[in-house]
Amino acid sequence: MAKRSASNLPWLLGVGGLLCLLLLWWLGVRLFGSADGLAARFAPAATLASLLELLGRAELYEHVLVSLKRILVGLALALLVGVPLGLLIGSYRHLEAATTPAFQFLRMISPLSWMPVVVMLMGVGDQPIYFLLAFAAVWPILLNTAAGVRQLDPRWLQLSRSLSATRWETLRKVILPGVLGHVLTGVRLAIGILWIVLVPCEMLGVSAGLGYFILDTRDRLAYSELMAMVLLIGALGFALDSLARGLHRRWTHLP
Repeated sequence: MAKRSASNLPWLLGVGGLLCLLLLWWLGVRLFGSADGLAARFAPAATLASLLELLGRAELYEHVLVSLKRILVGLALALLVGVPLGLLIGSYRHLEAATTPAFQFLRMISPLSWMPVVVMLMGVGDQPIYFLLAFAAVWPILLNTAAGVRQLDPRWLQLSRSLSATRWETLRKVILPGVLGHVLTGVRLAIGILWIVLVPCEMLGVSAGLGYFILDTRDRLAYSELMAMVLLIGALGFALDSLARGLHRRWTHLP
């Protein structure tokens, strides 16, 4: 019985933290806005009512699927670029020394600052969004992959060479399994960045997605729906992070 209570404690503490956040939200609306003014549209009761209404609309799920598709495409592009580059940089010290200043410089540029340039070059639509998302997500994947290669046990590589393994066999049997945990850490970090960058990217003249729907609620002065979308974006981001965390935990606990 005591063990069961101890195992439920983190879950109960998490629920308690969310309830405290809800209480602070309610207090903020009551203290800084009038009961019948604009602030009332942002109150928890109005927001949750609008959220329940939105969940009954098929239109909402279309926007969610479009956004999730963009996240997956951006993440896939980042993996295709970041993992091979990370393997190369982690394997060759001179290449790491040559590329680190340039990569650190590019990493520090906000992806959103590229928005005007990308729109002028690619126009509006999905292509600039895919580029911006991939640019945002590639750095944690690349850096974590390179760190994973550097932390490989040298004895594994020596054993591979002693068994006359080819480079491809060493990569497939030794290096990739050894760095997968680091790659998954990079993926989790990348998902968090992607989800933050996605909403402003979807304000680039597209006609679907969560960012577009937030602009639509603003233009219609549907402020309770706007807050409902903010809640939904937070919930979806939390679910994606939990999925990535679960994959990482499952991999690191494999025998």
